[in-house]
This record gives sequence, C-alpha cells and structure tokens, in this order.
Amino acid sequence: MLPMFAAISGAHLSAGIGAGIAVIGAGLGIGKLAASAMEGIARQPEAAGDIRASMILAAALIEGVGLFALVICIILATKGV
Repeated sequence: MLPMFAAISGAHLSAGIGAGIAVIGAGLGIGKLAASAMEGIARQPEAAGDIRASMILAAALIEGVGLFALVICIILATKGV
C-alpha cells in the first residue's frame, strides 16, 4: 500500500462518503423545493408571498439537516484518529 494512503482508515472513508451523500441529498431537496415553489408561483401569482415564506422555512430546515449530517461525519472522522 502507498504510504500516503496508509493513514486513511475506514472511519475517514465512511465520513467522506457520508458527507458527500448528505450534501447531494440537501442539494437535491432544495432544488426540488425551489422548482415546486416557482411552479406554484407561476400558477397562482397572488399567493407568491405565502409560497416564498414557506419555501424559505423549508429550505432552512433542509440546510439544517444537511449541516447536522456533515457535523456527524466530521465527528466520526476525528474519532477514528
């Protein structure tokens, strides 16, 4: 095995994969949320303020879950050391 890869443990590898999956999931969730909100605003322009407020709240919650997953991955990566 190459010396530069000798220090990489299973915890580091799984933390990296987990972080990648968390970011991809959060990005897809926010993308779908924004697409649905834009479609709703296009169908009912008079409800744009309510839809926008709900979209911002949901996007913040999705970001919170993504950030929480990344923190857990960082904790797992540092615990393996």
